[in-house]
Amino acid sequence: MSDFDRNLTARSGYRTDQVAIDAGLRAYMIRVYNYMMAGVALTGVVSWLTFSSAVVQNADGQITGLTAFGHAIFSGPLSLILLFGTLGLVFFMSFRINRLQPGTALMLFMVYAGLLGLMLSSIFLQYTLSSVTRTFFISAASFGALSLYGYTTQRDLSPIGSFLVMGLFGLILAMLVQMFLHSAGLDFAISVIGVLIFAGLTAWDTQRIKEMYSAMDDGTVIGRKAVMGALSLYLDFINLFLFLLRFMGNRR
Repeated sequence: MSDFDRNLTARSGYRTDQVAIDAGLRAYMIRVYNYMMAGVALTGVVSWLTFSSAVVQNADGQITGLTAFGHAIFSGPLSLILLFGTLGLVFFMSFRINRLQPGTALMLFMVYAGLLGLMLSSIFLQYTLSSVTRTFFISAASFGALSLYGYTTQRDLSPIGSFLVMGLFGLILAMLVQMFLHSAGLDFAISVIGVLIFAGLTAWDTQRIKEMYSAMDDGTVIGRKAVMGALSLYLDFINLFLFLLRFMGNRR
């Protein structure tokens, strides 16, 4: 009888520990998604406000010109400063994350999301508002399904992730070449490959972020991991949206 009670206690203790881990993992992933969605929302608001301040429109809503601010954002040296500034901020966060406090890391992430919003405001010059909105919701639904797959699948996505990372470097090289060639065929191929790569990266990053969680981590480490996880998923979503927009967007 004493053996039976001891075994039952051991099993109950295991279940209690497992429930605690599941609750901690769930709270951690919710935190990641909340940060990520806050970043996306900030980018969208800043993009629209920037566009509204940068263009001159007539009574029919057609763009007739750019303001001085618009010329600075879209074609002036400020555009290069934004480009290199956002890249530098991402690299800084990636290399210094272990020394940053979670609050500081989150603030830098939001600064990055705001700066990227300034850069992405140019999409409203190229595409109609209705097509941008439609593509955004399609991207959100696709991202949600892919992230859910990455979270729930029992399949190890690491080999696929390594392949996708290599494909991403190839995609960047192809985009650099396209800047000089202006080939319609290459542009179409880049769009297709870009959607496939970031669709796969969404699932892989979600699984990777989930596996980063450890019940032994303290609040500071968990906070850092949540911010970096949010940044990874944020970049996956933004790029998935941009490549889908190349397919589905109606140009002005």
